[in-house]
Amino acid sequence: MDILRTKSVEQSIRDTEAPEHQLRKRLTAVDLTIFGIGVIIGTGIFVLTGQVAKLTAGPAVALSFVVAGVVCGLAALCYAEFASTIPVAGSAYTFSFATLGEFPAWIIGWDLMLEMALAAAVVAVGWSGYFASLLNSIGLPLPAAIAGDDPVVNVPAMVIVFILTAVLVAGIKLSSRVNTVIVAIKVGVILLVILAGLFFVKVANYTPFIPPSVPTEQVAGLKAPLIQVLFGITPVSFGVIGIFSAAAIVFFAFIGFDIVATAAEETINPQRDMPRGIIGSLVICTILYVAVSLVVVGMQKYTELSTSAPLADAFTAVGQNWAAGLISLGAIAGLTSVVMILMMGQTRVLFAMCRDGLLPRRMARVHPKFGTPARLTVIIGVVSALLSGFISLGALAELVNIGTLFAFVVVSAGVIILRRTRPDLPRAFRTPMVPLLPILSVLACLYLMLNLPVETWLRFLIWMVLGAVLYFAYGYRHSRAARQDAGQAPTA
Repeated sequence: MDILRTKSVEQSIRDTEAPEHQLRKRLTAVDLTIFGIGVIIGTGIFVLTGQVAKLTAGPAVALSFVVAGVVCGLAALCYAEFASTIPVAGSAYTFSFATLGEFPAWIIGWDLMLEMALAAAVVAVGWSGYFASLLNSIGLPLPAAIAGDDPVVNVPAMVIVFILTAVLVAGIKLSSRVNTVIVAIKVGVILLVILAGLFFVKVANYTPFIPPSVPTEQVAGLKAPLIQVLFGITPVSFGVIGIFSAAAIVFFAFIGFDIVATAAEETINPQRDMPRGIIGSLVICTILYVAVSLVVVGMQKYTELSTSAPLADAFTAVGQNWAAGLISLGAIAGLTSVVMILMMGQTRVLFAMCRDGLLPRRMARVHPKFGTPARLTVIIGVVSALLSGFISLGALAELVNIGTLFAFVVVSAGVIILRRTRPDLPRAFRTPMVPLLPILSVLACLYLMLNLPVETWLRFLIWMVLGAVLYFAYGYRHSRAARQDAGQAPTA
């Protein structure tokens, strides 16, 4: 059983030329950068900044965002090398197939399914909450049965998923244009909030910039961080250690830049534009995060910040109630683009897996008019709509985080492996300081994974076991690479 058979880079690129599985190349570096900003910036910029400042880092939360941005930057450099060298749909799945082999690639693809599908549903539920709140503020409340904290069926979440599914089916360029408009709205709101907030900043609120450290209360049982269970290390709030503890939290506000890599096959000049899109979007988002965090802790003393809506409440505290509605508008725009790009990334990963025969190949056929994997897009849309409409997802949200970090670890290690196995491969972009930088990326991501609760690890392991069972029940026997090795025609 050759479950570690690899797929050459050349074969991966040849597979993109088959007419029935050929995606249209329409995207530029600007499109990719906007996709990255669209998926990275969600409600975290309006909520997470204040929460972490009050509970973990104080005014030094800006430094936590810088640390988290650097950690993400290490992984982003690894993604940039892979995406420009292997410009094929699938992101970490495709990269793993070229370096680690078929079964590890399947596990990564299965992991990405969990990350993106679950994340799209979670974010759609958040979008519904902001949308219902905005309608309520203008005197048009929605019935509690279809929207709110505990609806019978979350109708707004399902509707936005179906609308975005239609946009994604209609073509990657239309999706890019819609995303551009949405991103312009939310970045405009963020910039306006930053500029308006500057007029109410008090320098005294920045003192002490790094508050004295305080041990956090230990959490027992399955909810305890794995690092506490294994090593007895309890996270610390405030102080220098608090800055790094906060970085482990705000890191998750950066998740999403990796999804840019799933669009490599639809990029006009991936060798040049993929690194620009991945790294450019991450740099822009880091600057916005740092600016927002500095404004919010300057407007209101960090000890007085609210944890539910810190930025809106900071404006209310200085008598600027107009900001609350504006922030809700920015959050709605932000979450709209996040849902759309997560769904797009999910379909591209599944598309690559179907094309390789690990899932039914007929699902990977491209629509003759729109040039998109329409069947898969509709399937993902229906599944995401059902999840967001009928299932409470709060307890499962952290699975998104561990799934993303696991993919980062594999991609970072894969750069080292491919440098050794294929030193001759043309690389338009080369990750600097290999193997040191990828090793640092692996260690940083593993540290953040250790800070996640034990119950999250258990759920993740259960999902991985289910994936392994499915691979040996279907994927291994229908694998295109396996059938080619045996001289057989690929299955339909």
